[in-house]
Amino acid sequence: MVEYLNACPHGMKDHLLQQFGFGLLRYPIGGLGLCLSNGLVSTIRKQLIQKRPKFSPNRLSMNSPGMFCFQCEQTKKGVACSNDAEDIESGVCGKTPEVACLQDLLVHQMMGISQLVTKLQSISDDSENTLIRRADHFIIKGLFSTLTNVNNDKGRFQAYLLEGKGIDDSLRQIYANTCKEKGIANEHILPLIDFEDNFSVLALVKLGEKSGVLHRKAIASSIDAWGLGELCLYGLKGMAAYAEHARCLGQEDSSVYASLHKYLDFLADLPNRSEEELLSLALNIGATNFRVMELLDYGHTERYGHPTPTKVLTSHKKGKAILVSGHDIRDLEEVLIRTSGTGINVYTHGELLPAHGYPGLHKYPHLAGNYGGAWQMQKIEFAKFPGPVLVTTNCMIEPMKSYKDRLYTRHTVGWEEVKHISDFTGFDALVKHALELEGFENDALQETSITVGFGRNAVLELADKVLEAVSSGDIKHFFVVGGCDGSEAQRSYFKDIAENAPRDAVVMTMGCGKYRFNKTPFETTLGGLPRLLDVGQCNDAYSAIQIASALAKALHTDVNGLPIHFAISWFEQKAVAVLLTMLHLNIKNIHLGPKLPAFVTPKVLKILNEGFGLTPVDKAQKDLQKFITL
Repeated sequence: MVEYLNACPHGMKDHLLQQFGFGLLRYPIGGLGLCLSNGLVSTIRKQLIQKRPKFSPNRLSMNSPGMFCFQCEQTKKGVACSNDAEDIESGVCGKTPEVACLQDLLVHQMMGISQLVTKLQSISDDSENTLIRRADHFIIKGLFSTLTNVNNDKGRFQAYLLEGKGIDDSLRQIYANTCKEKGIANEHILPLIDFEDNFSVLALVKLGEKSGVLHRKAIASSIDAWGLGELCLYGLKGMAAYAEHARCLGQEDSSVYASLHKYLDFLADLPNRSEEELLSLALNIGATNFRVMELLDYGHTERYGHPTPTKVLTSHKKGKAILVSGHDIRDLEEVLIRTSGTGINVYTHGELLPAHGYPGLHKYPHLAGNYGGAWQMQKIEFAKFPGPVLVTTNCMIEPMKSYKDRLYTRHTVGWEEVKHISDFTGFDALVKHALELEGFENDALQETSITVGFGRNAVLELADKVLEAVSSGDIKHFFVVGGCDGSEAQRSYFKDIAENAPRDAVVMTMGCGKYRFNKTPFETTLGGLPRLLDVGQCNDAYSAIQIASALAKALHTDVNGLPIHFAISWFEQKAVAVLLTMLHLNIKNIHLGPKLPAFVTPKVLKILNEGFGLTPVDKAQKDLQKFITL
C-alpha cells in the first residue's frame, strides 16, 4: 500500500489522502493517513506509525495511571478513553494518562479557587483586587489548557498546579483577614486538595486519579446530574478559551469572571445539585458565553475592522515561509509585523483562514495565503511545509519527528520537547529560523483561491437584496453548516448537506468544518447572490446569530420562524459552549453530529429534544430532504 502511494503520479497521493484519509485512521500517521480497508490498517500502522514508548518504572509507574476522559467527540468507541480494562498509552487525541490526571487535578483545584473567590466577593466589593484578577486569569488559562488538543506537557501542568496552590493560599489569607476586619464569621472553607507539600509529577498524578470524571460520577446525585455536570464543565472550558482569546485582544469583563467563578463554585458542590438546577446552569453558561463571544467579536473588529469579502490564495509562492495555525489573530499580526521587509511570506492554517478578511491585515502584502486545511491533516501538511510552524491555540496533535524541530507553541498550547514562545520577543527566533530554511523553491504550478470575509456587516450590507430574493423565492432556505472538523468519515455528512443544498439555499459556515467543502465552486442564486458565505472562525457563530436575528427582525418573525436549518459539527469544548449559547437563545431544531457527546445521557437527550428539538444527525440525504420540505 505504501509503495503504491509513493508511486502515485504528482498530486494524486495528496488527492487520495484528502478524499480517503479522514477517519480511516484516527489521525494521519507518519505523513500518510490513508487506508482503504480494515485489513490494511495494521500494515500501514506497522510501517508508518511512530511508536510511543511503553510505560516503565523509569517513567511514572509500571501501569498507566487511571484515565477516564470523554470530553471530545472522538473519544474511544464513542464511550471514553479509559484504561479501566487495559493499560493504554494515550487517548485518541494523544493525551497520556498522566496528563489526563494532571488536567483533572487542575480542574478540581480551580473549583476550590473559585469557591474562595465567590465567597470573598460576597463579603467584599473589591473586584479589581490584584489577587482576584490574577485568579481570574489563572482560571481561564487553566481551563483552556485542558481543552482537547491544547496542552500535553506534564511539566506545564505541574507549574500550573504550583501556581494555583499559591493563589489558593493567598486567597484564604485575604478571606480570613476580610472576615476579621468586617466582624464576619470565617467559614474556614476546606481546601479541595491536600497536596501535602509534594509537587512531584508522580504525587500529583496520584491525586488526579481521585479527582476526575469518575470522582464526579461517584458524588453526583444521579447519573443524569453527572452528565449535566459534565456538559456544564465542558461548556465552561470552551467559554474560558474564548475569554482568553478576548483578553489577548484587550477585551475583558469583570462580570464574566465573576460568573465563571460562581459556576465553578456551583459545580464544586455537585452532590447537592439537582438535574433541574444543572440544566439551568447550562443555559446560564450559554448566556455568559454569548457575552464572551461578543467581547471577542469586538476585539477583532475594533482592532482590524469588520471582515470584507476577500480572495485568499490557497497555493504557495516561491520564497521563505512561516505557517501560523490556531485562532489567535493578534499573534498572526505580530508575526506579520516582525517579518515585514524580510522577504518571508506568512501563511495561515486551520482556523486562521478568516483572518484574511479583516481590512487591518490587508496592509501586509506578505500575508501570502492559506496553506492546508483543518487541524487533523497537520501531520501531512506541517511535514510538507518548508518553514517553521507556529501553533497559537488548539488544535495541535502529537508532532512527528520530521517537523518537531520546526514547531513552536504559544499561550496555553504545549507538547513536551516542542519550543514554546512565552512573549512576542520570542518571535525573533521564529523569524530567524524561517530565514535559515529553504522555503518554497518555486511558485505552485497552479494558482488557486477561495473567498472569505462574509461577516455580519458584509452580509447585512446585502440585506435589501437578500430580502428581495426571499420575497421573490430566489432564496427559500438558509443553512448554517458549521463547527469543528475531525477525522471520521462520517463528517462527510456536513459536506453532503452543503454541496447538495438546492440552488435556492444560502449556506453560512464557520469553524474548521468548512474545509470539507469550501473549495467547492458554489453557483450563485438565480439572482446572482453568493450561496456559500464563510462567516469566520468557530466563535463567529456570534456573527451568524446576528445575521439570523437581523433577517428575522426584517421579516417580522424570530429566528425559529425563518426557513433556517442548523447542521452543527462538534469536536471539542468550544463547540459545547457555542451549543449552550444557541440553546440559551432558544434556537431550536439543531442537528448535531457526527455523534452525540458521550456525556449526554438518554434522559438529558430527551430533555434537550423535547425542549429545543435538538436531534442527532441522520443520513445526509434524509436530513436534507426533511430540511427542504419544512
